[in-house]
Amino acid sequence: MSKRAVLEVIALDPEDAVAAQAGGADRLELVTDMAADGLTPSVATFAGIRAAVDLDLRVMLRLADGFAAGDVARLVGLAGELRAAGAEEFVLGFLSADGGVDLTAVERVLSALDGCSWTFHRAIDRAADRDALRKALDGMPGLDTYLTAGAAGGVDAGLPTLLAEARRQGEPGYEQHILVGGGLRLDHVPRLLDAGISGFHIGGAARPGGWQGPVSVEAVAEWRSVLDAGADG
Repeated sequence: MSKRAVLEVIALDPEDAVAAQAGGADRLELVTDMAADGLTPSVATFAGIRAAVDLDLRVMLRLADGFAAGDVARLVGLAGELRAAGAEEFVLGFLSADGGVDLTAVERVLSALDGCSWTFHRAIDRAADRDALRKALDGMPGLDTYLTAGAAGGVDAGLPTLLAEARRQGEPGYEQHILVGGGLRLDHVPRLLDAGISGFHIGGAARPGGWQGPVSVEAVAEWRSVLDAGADG
């Protein structure tokens, strides 16, 4: 029996969420302000989406463009508010000025998450040393996924790294799921599936009209169909 690949879609509002679910998404990443590559949505937005769909929701914890943590106390407060509203899964990732993981910031935010599942996002693609970052985060409570393109420039540039990291799955620091996103196209899917990667993250690819337009049921359904066909192949 084949394993169903996970399709995660970025949602900005309840309408996006409903369309993504109708198209066959498994999970949503909730953000606001894609001009800044996705920041923390309001509690009201989370609540509206939670009421609209029954998918798993991963909520971004990020205050500004870039990968510095910024106001960590505010992040902790927002995490607590979202937890109180029912959020159970999150997305975060902070780097220090030298390109290493900002463990202090990560640990402070995790203290508000009560062991919730979370994704370390594409900050890994800007890290000075990906392997060192993974090793530093090994054993962090709730960390189950890395969202990565393999390189800052996107999947075209990062494909060799993604394939190499897939071969290391199960090693210390490499036990988390790989969720591929960032310049991901349908033609990348066969090689990634063949490598054993089973997580795929799309944002703009779900919006034929661009970020000013809504998620398209048809676009998400096309990804669902390709992923399912590849997993069965």
